[in-house]
Amino acid sequence: MAPVKSSPERRLRGRPQLRSDDETRKIIYEAARHEFVANGFAATSMEGVARRAGVSTKTLYRLIPSKPALFENMVSTGLDRLLSVINLQGADTVDVEAALNAVLMACADVVLDEEVVGLQRVVLQETSQFSGLAAAFYKKGILRVAAALAEWLRGQVKRGVIVLDDPDEAAGMLIGMIASAPQRAAIFGGRRLPSPAAIAARVRTVSSLFLRGCARKPDHAPGG
Repeated sequence: MAPVKSSPERRLRGRPQLRSDDETRKIIYEAARHEFVANGFAATSMEGVARRAGVSTKTLYRLIPSKPALFENMVSTGLDRLLSVINLQGADTVDVEAALNAVLMACADVVLDEEVVGLQRVVLQETSQFSGLAAAFYKKGILRVAAALAEWLRGQVKRGVIVLDDPDEAAGMLIGMIASAPQRAAIFGGRRLPSPAAIAARVRTVSSLFLRGCARKPDHAPGG
């Protein structure tokens, strides 16, 4: 009997990969965000995240080796879209106030997001038990937002639209003006976060106040 020859079609049988590893990671990070907010860091298990994501535990550990790495990567990856939005907003626009409004709304969409504030609550509650939580959340999350905003402000200074001595400090102040009070009220007072309309109004107020102080003043003739 002649030996059975294998064919390319025969070798390719089996379950095809339905999505890439990058796509699977995105699904895992989304599932992890829900799990961490709902259960806290300590009570969240890798198995629970895998179940919510609809992947095997083996796949989860192959892509993300530990729960701390999962938390850190989840925070970092969740900001990538925001950072691109901030970098693109108002680079060449004449209306700096409209551009600043758009940039600050992009920041507010993150720092006043229900799940981000929920993660911040988890960090504050469990940081004494898990010392790396705060560093991961603020370094990979909030500080990246401030750095992106500072870079945008630095660009406006170079364009001669505004005058600032320290864009990094200004970025921190702007984010604080937008988010600090609502975040504290939600985390410590149990209040609801502001509505989208209230956030937009707050951003407009902050933009106006900021630009009054740092907008470039017209040159005056001597003695004018």
